[in-house]
Formats: sequence, C-alpha cells, structure tokens
Amino acid sequence: MNTPTYENVHNQFKLNGFHLDREDLCRVAYSFIKEGEDFEKPVGDFLLDWFDSKDYIEMFTSGSTGEPKTVIVKKQAMVNSAIATGDFFDLKPGNSALQCLPVKYVAGKMMLVRAMILGLDLEFVAPSSHPMRNNEIDFDFVAMVPLQAQNSIQELQKVKKLIIGGAAVNKTLEKQLLKLKTEVYETYGMTETITHIAARKLGEKAFTVLPDVTVSYDDRNCLVIHAPKISDEVIITNDIVELVNENQFIFLGRIDNVINSGGIKLIPEQIENKLMSKIQQRFFISSKSDDELGEKLILVVEGDKVEFEHTIYEDLDKYEKPKEILFIPKFKETATGKIMRKETLV
Repeated sequence: MNTPTYENVHNQFKLNGFHLDREDLCRVAYSFIKEGEDFEKPVGDFLLDWFDSKDYIEMFTSGSTGEPKTVIVKKQAMVNSAIATGDFFDLKPGNSALQCLPVKYVAGKMMLVRAMILGLDLEFVAPSSHPMRNNEIDFDFVAMVPLQAQNSIQELQKVKKLIIGGAAVNKTLEKQLLKLKTEVYETYGMTETITHIAARKLGEKAFTVLPDVTVSYDDRNCLVIHAPKISDEVIITNDIVELVNENQFIFLGRIDNVINSGGIKLIPEQIENKLMSKIQQRFFISSKSDDELGEKLILVVEGDKVEFEHTIYEDLDKYEKPKEILFIPKFKETATGKIMRKETLV
C-alpha cells in the first residue's frame, strides 16, 4: 500500500458530520477566516497552509523549556507521524475523534492531520477546560491536556481511547483515570518530534515508542530519539531516562531541573512524585543559592500559606527533604498548562 501524502484527504474523513474533500476544506478555511469564531480562525489558516504549494509548515514551540521559537516542519513528516499514531492506537477509517485542543499549537494541528489522513470522523469544539460538557457523542479517540481530563472524569465513559499530553499526568489524576473503562495513555513528545513519539499506558512505568522510532541515551543519560520518518536529524533531548530497551524508557526528569546540593544530584520530578499524594495544592521542587551547599532544595507551593505535617516527607530520602517552603499566589504556566518553574520564581 502506498503511503498517503499531504496532498491526500481520506475519502472517509468527516468534519462535524460532513464528508469534505480538499476543495471543500479550502472553502471551509476561507469561511472560518472571514466569519468564524476566534477558535476557528487558526483552523482556517492552518488548512490554507496545509494545501498551499509548500512542502513544509511553520510552527511555534510552546515555550515550556525556553523562549517560544518558530520551527519548520515537513508536511510529509506530519503525515508519517499521523500514520504511526494510527498504527500504535489501532485507529481505523470511520473512527470518531474529538478535536478540543487549540490548532495554534502542534497537538491541535496534528489531530486535524490524523483525521484527514486516517479518515476519522472528527467532531470539532472550541478548546476549553471542560471540552466534553453537554456532549452526547461516543468517541473512539480523544486527545486532551491534563486539566481537560481532570474536568471530564464523569464524561470520559464516552471515550474508548484517551491520550494526554502537554504536561505530565500527576499521580492523583492517574488514580482517578485508572478507575475508568477508558484506555488512557500519557504521551511523550515535543514540537521537534511533531507531537508524540512514545506513549505510556496509565498504570505502567515505561513509555513505548511508536512505529519506526528507536531510542538510546547519551553520556548525560539523556534520551536520544531516532525517528527517520519524522526527522532527518537524530533528536537529542534534555530528558533524563532509564532505558528499558531500544523501544522503551522510563522518564526520570529534565536535566535543566537537576539540583546539585552539597555534591548530591537530586531530580525534582522524582521527589515530586513521592509528594504528589500528600500535597493538595499545585507545587514543584526547586532550589536556592546556599553558601554551604551551593544549592539548597526548596518546596514551592501555589496558594496561601499552610502548615504541613512533617509526615508528608516520610517517603523522601535524607537529601530529598526541602530545607524551605515558599508559597506563591499563582504559578506562571504555558498555554498547555505546564508550570514554568524558572519564570514563577522570578
């Protein structure tokens, strides 16, 4: 079977119940741009870009790991990514899907591409923190950010497979989602990999890579991604991992966040996992300069000051216990809900 190209629209593709081909989609794009609602205009822009004569799209990174920047992405690489997702999650033409992510960012763009290439029946709603409110439809496949999943627990019985990306799924949310019949996966990816290249079924520890992707790690123990159908270059990340094999890895944390306290290297994400069920407010682990230790570990909590019982630290190793607690009224975050650690502390 020939691989579809970005010029194809699958003959079973539907948008809000209507079969649309390439020409129809261009007409829809113009009407979205001219008289659509705010969330529809970026869809119109994207569709016109998708069907223009260029073989690439310009996209913005979310800015969760630095300044947002423009990246150039090949359209065929996006098609290949969509096919890999379809194979991994066993999506079939005619499957129903919900598009509730902003098309301004790569995850929202990719949901549209998957639908057009794989022939999905796509229901398109305004991005919101309660995307399934008043929904009557059963969906085979939905992508959300954690906040949307948290707010849709009751309605998720109408979803067969849910993928969650944009920010990590915390332990409390994972417990709630594991009670559902829905198959739920946390995804791993970045703009440079054109959305996810791996997924972890909730309840499991390791991420498994999508078809045609292999992983290794460098001398910093950071993940290295080999995905020739998506990127000509090998992608070197700043994510510290434990490699299970060339197809599976366990995410430990970001090297940028590692704290060297008195010569002991501490990974904030691992400490946060141990505290997740003990602290109700949002929080993260960071550090402050310290004359004696170089950096001292601190706990940063969102909201008003509260007194914590000392028992919250009972699962922590000796060096993992915070030396100070900082309360901040409101954390700064990216559009996808990821906490911006450095900016929050400025």
